[in-house]
Amino acid sequence: MAKAEPGERVLATNRKALFHYEVLERAEAGLALVGTEVKSLRDGGLNFSDSYVDFRGGELFLVGCRIAPYSHGNYMNHVPDRDRKLLLHKREILKLGARSPSGGSPWCRCAPT
Repeated sequence: MAKAEPGERVLATNRKALFHYEVLERAEAGLALVGTEVKSLRDGGLNFSDSYVDFRGGELFLVGCRIAPYSHGNYMNHVPDRDRKLLLHKREILKLGARSPSGGSPWCRCAPT
């Protein structure tokens, strides 16, 4: 595993997925976040259990990932269990989408790690 840059840190890892599945390929993606999700992530409020990647309409979505409500948030806090869009280049989306069960391959599953 590569060393992180001095200003970077790992916010969460999905050790359960690495135990249950064989990792064939890794892809690094961004997440489309709103409002207090960023602050909640920095506080360690991310839960990957039972989450997976879904291919819908030419886009990839992270489904089942829970980001806890921000402790200092008010009535404008985010929805904890919403589907979040993954930010990748188009060719990476099409490559991963072709391997997903909804894209045609029944044996391959995308899981966040």
